[in-house]
Amino acid sequence: LSTHAGSSLEPEECSMEPPAVPEEEVPLTVAPGPVGCQLFGYVGIEAVLDQMKIKTMKTGFEFNIMVVGQSGLGKSTMVNTLFKSKVSRKSSQPGQEERIPKTVQLQSITHVIEEKGVKMKLTVTDTPGFGDQINNENCWDPIIKYINEQYERYLREEILITRKRKIPDTRVHGCVYFVAPTGHWLRPLDLEFMRRLSKIVNVVPVIAKADTLTLEERAEFKQRIQEDLKTHAISVYPQEDFDQDPEDRALNNRIREKIPFAVVGADQEHQVNGKRVLGRKTKWGIIEVENPAHCEFPLLRDLLIRSHLQDLKDITHNVHYESYRVRRLNESNRP
Repeated sequence: LSTHAGSSLEPEECSMEPPAVPEEEVPLTVAPGPVGCQLFGYVGIEAVLDQMKIKTMKTGFEFNIMVVGQSGLGKSTMVNTLFKSKVSRKSSQPGQEERIPKTVQLQSITHVIEEKGVKMKLTVTDTPGFGDQINNENCWDPIIKYINEQYERYLREEILITRKRKIPDTRVHGCVYFVAPTGHWLRPLDLEFMRRLSKIVNVVPVIAKADTLTLEERAEFKQRIQEDLKTHAISVYPQEDFDQDPEDRALNNRIREKIPFAVVGADQEHQVNGKRVLGRKTKWGIIEVENPAHCEFPLLRDLLIRSHLQDLKDITHNVHYESYRVRRLNESNRP
């Protein structure tokens, strides 16, 4: 097993041979050596990390994401851009005429994505019909019902006498909420949705199609949204209450300053300076999706996948699902 720098003990730092002194002069107590220096040297506890990695790569990951927003804000395109694959509902059903449903209909599609030997079972849940009607009263009810149904399904599997070794996890780990790029304040529909949903799921708000706003309009709109969220006491992900240590708090504070992310989605490549880049081509240039100077899509991808994917799952299990479980068991125990 390979050892990391500083974890192995060099012979000159911790010798296992007794000192060259007469036998009767050897002291009975050994003076404590430097920190980490033990009598028998290297044990190999760090190999546990390799064991966990091998085991996890065999079983794979599960990640369930929900996208919510009005039609035409680029939800399907954004999901395809996130995972660089045709994983959205619209991509998997080509040729079908797109009709706005009269009520909110939730549609889930599952893919297995593999990258460098790591498999992830990805489930994308779309919410066509949300916010598209004249009367949008209680249009969030089907979404709340769906999220709670997934918690209920997991709970039923968990309280069985003979449980499965690995309970299928269909719980929604993250909900990306698309805000229309109006440049004004949040609509009452946006506020009411995030107020209700942030209590049961991790909500990540984003400004959709941010290339329709100038940089000044974008900064002003973002500040207004942050003020709205603070005024209405809406706690979006990453929540301040769940920061575990000062290091996490410092990282999450930097993220919270930039939420909501102003994102642009694109699933077509274009030639820019001899390189193929994802972007949107206009008459006055190409908006590069993965260029931080053009939009904040890289920040959203890093949050959802590269840095906080496991944290999203942990908070879903330890906070949101736990509160649902406590509530349900209390209801069942009442006389």
